[in-house]
Amino acid sequence: MASQAVLTHPTGDDVRIEVVSKPGEVVAGFDCICDAFGNQARDAIWMATNPEWNKSGPEGRPQAAARMVEEWQSITYDNKGRPNKIFLVATVPSEGKRVVAGMAVWAQLSMVEGHGDQPSNDLRSSLDLEALYPGNESEQRFLCQVWRSFTTRRVEVAKEKQSSEQPSIFHLSICGVHSAYQRRGIAGKLVQWGLDEAQRRGGLEAITEASSMGRGVYARLGFQGEGSDVKYEVDSEFASRDLPPNLFMRTGIGQKS
Repeated sequence: MASQAVLTHPTGDDVRIEVVSKPGEVVAGFDCICDAFGNQARDAIWMATNPEWNKSGPEGRPQAAARMVEEWQSITYDNKGRPNKIFLVATVPSEGKRVVAGMAVWAQLSMVEGHGDQPSNDLRSSLDLEALYPGNESEQRFLCQVWRSFTTRRVEVAKEKQSSEQPSIFHLSICGVHSAYQRRGIAGKLVQWGLDEAQRRGGLEAITEASSMGRGVYARLGFQGEGSDVKYEVDSEFASRDLPPNLFMRTGIGQKS
């Protein structure tokens, strides 16, 4: 079975893009995601699915990071032995050592068995909402509703491709750079690594749900927006909540990165 370590491709300068090889790198990468989506973007969906992100103590951020570590440890493989999910970290030199400055997660998705993980718009299939919000039916329902809206087009595209010659897509599920290391092209390198990997895997189309802070980078690298921002279908009691703008973007079939 293919090893993730084989997939490491240094970029040739002080920024290196590396495939995660140990839990500590996941935790360091999660800290970057917390800074990007919590402190900077204040992304309501991300914060709601990681409610402990800014809490201290063992049941705070360490618990949220532990879920990501568990996700990394549960990676599946396609029928060619390639990981269906790749956790990337960007590292830079600092005081004689390398530190994690950013993180991205790419996933190979497919409705066809053996060609990738099957995407779902049912959040309960991947997250224990009762553990996150014990006895809070309202918050659990809100998360299920926004997640369904957020992932609708992702699932539709996977279904559209299931009868095609190439039934897989390469999905950028998250990409974030710590504020201390921004404006160094790190996000672009994390994205480009995935686009290159999509080509190595037979020219898979890449897709993502782009935040307002990331879509400029994605557009420069060949993604194109499809339609308008996601329209969240939620019950009237949630209508006043401030939800993040996200645009479904894709590279197009056969488009080179």
